[in-house]
Amino acid sequence: MKYIALPDERGVRRLSFYLAMEEYVARHVDERDCFFMWQVQPSVIFGRNQLIENEVNLDFCRRRGIMTYRRKSGGGCVYADMKNIMFSYITGEENVGFTFNRYINMVALVLAKLGVDARTSGRNDILIGDRKVSGNAFYRLPGRSIVHGTMLYDTDMENMVGSITPTGEKLLSKGVESVRQRIALLKDYVDIDIEEFKRFVRENLCDGVMTLTKDDVMAIETIEKEYLTPEFIYGNNPRYTVVRRRRIEGVGEIEARIELKNGLIKGLNLVGDYFLTGDLDGDVVSRLRNVPLTREAVMAALSGRMEDVIMNLSRDQLASLLLGED
Repeated sequence: MKYIALPDERGVRRLSFYLAMEEYVARHVDERDCFFMWQVQPSVIFGRNQLIENEVNLDFCRRRGIMTYRRKSGGGCVYADMKNIMFSYITGEENVGFTFNRYINMVALVLAKLGVDARTSGRNDILIGDRKVSGNAFYRLPGRSIVHGTMLYDTDMENMVGSITPTGEKLLSKGVESVRQRIALLKDYVDIDIEEFKRFVRENLCDGVMTLTKDDVMAIETIEKEYLTPEFIYGNNPRYTVVRRRRIEGVGEIEARIELKNGLIKGLNLVGDYFLTGDLDGDVVSRLRNVPLTREAVMAALSGRMEDVIMNLSRDQLASLLLGED
């Protein structure tokens, strides 16, 4: 696996640059497996299918100078700063489950080499004991898969708690102490500093370096512009008349916002921290447009495998969500 380096270290860039860098590497670097690490000034990054007003305390972020960004992968909202590290992994493997499991197990193995009792858990986490040290998300481009995630070496706990708006099923509202009991900070388990840790990860995951050119950087900066537009950050949310929300084991939290007219589905927006593995608009939203909101009609319209669109979600579970069934 090749480590992707920038040609100059001009300092820390915006989080959006590194998201654009992932895209650029996926589309233009002819290496099967690529990896790089990055750090940012205090920032919140929320998932592709999340509503910013549901997930981010915007007033707190403005007061603290915390930037907000949307990514193109699914999953939940994350706070990042210079005391933790973000990992990016790009591969030619297209099988989502295989790619995801391979990556998080590689990272867990690196931690084990440091003597850390790390293990993978659930959809996307790496734990030390029963505490989370890393959360990860993924998305696909044609012929390529991108996995990215956090590694909590250390972090500003007040910023983490204050910047992310909790939902009813999360414990963030109980404050820093509650959150601290559920997460692990790597500094408490290793006797090396953050720069030494980064070197260890690079040496144990990668067998070579590819340095991008200044022209590559300019191309990345062009891609980055999309991530900075209000349309991408805030999204275009359709009108809705019905809201259904639930947490589904193995899937995540999903909120269905449905625009109904005369009993027909005119618009649908599925928001939440689930992982998208297929074409949501083409295989779900468009198929349900102008369909009666009945179990029979919804099940008939959703003729394909829902698991190929949203990870671990069945057609029956989606129908039950839309209909508000227990």
